[in-house]
Amino acid sequence: MKRETLNKKTKISNDILFYIYSHIDVDINMDELADHFKISKFYMHKIFKEIFGRNIYESIKSIRLQKAATLLFTNKYSTITDIALLCGYSSQTSFIRVFKERFHMTPTEWRKGGYRMYSKNNIEESANAKNSNATFDHLVPTIVKMPQIEAYYIRHNGYTDKVRQTWQKIQSWIYSNNIDKHQQIALFHDNPAITPLDECQYVACVQVDDVKISEDARLPKFKIFGGTYAKFDLKGTDGDLLKFMHWLYSEWLPNSEYETTTKPQYAIYQKNKYLSDDNLFELSFYLSIKF
Repeated sequence: MKRETLNKKTKISNDILFYIYSHIDVDINMDELADHFKISKFYMHKIFKEIFGRNIYESIKSIRLQKAATLLFTNKYSTITDIALLCGYSSQTSFIRVFKERFHMTPTEWRKGGYRMYSKNNIEESANAKNSNATFDHLVPTIVKMPQIEAYYIRHNGYTDKVRQTWQKIQSWIYSNNIDKHQQIALFHDNPAITPLDECQYVACVQVDDVKISEDARLPKFKIFGGTYAKFDLKGTDGDLLKFMHWLYSEWLPNSEYETTTKPQYAIYQKNKYLSDDNLFELSFYLSIKF
């Protein structure tokens, strides 16, 4: 396959996936989705399966359930019906049925503590996270209003150390385009306490200031949502960030007075461990919240 053709298919598929994550609270009609991207429905399904290895329906179902599973234990002021509607389910009955099929317990059982063992087992897929000695109870976030951020990006499937190769591509792109001022951002579409690490969608992003980038510069662009976020500043090494995200969702959020939203969380690096010799990171982590 020619590189130009592959790049086009990858961009369209990435845009479709981002659209799904951004509209997970509403019914996603396949005809309207194809019209939105000005392609045939057949071609849309074909290239999405080709790029991601599963069909669009499976992706929508999986994303809805993963978002709902997180909200059930983080958003204690929301009813099960509220969460079902927020994640795009038309009725509580259908939500309970598919949730039980996926997690082998009802949403009520999950909310009352069933998620704890599932979450613990999931995060321990990462030996680095399991062996991390980092603690986070001392962290106090600042509440900030963030603007929308436009960034170039490469999507990576999985919260694994192979992300390093993706960041090396970003670095090469930065050098090739003679970019001096930029900001490196990691967008985390999924909660690793719920979604298997090899299924989590990680997006390596770079925000560029005051530089004219050619339209055919290989990397696509998208916009990171603005809004109200809890901002945590932290430093660490391998495994600490995954452990932090587990703590954030399983401990901090349920015990705070805040609820989260379906917007993805993201981190702005001051030091990117994937591009540093000592494997250490320094970053600000942003979690979408509401009060």
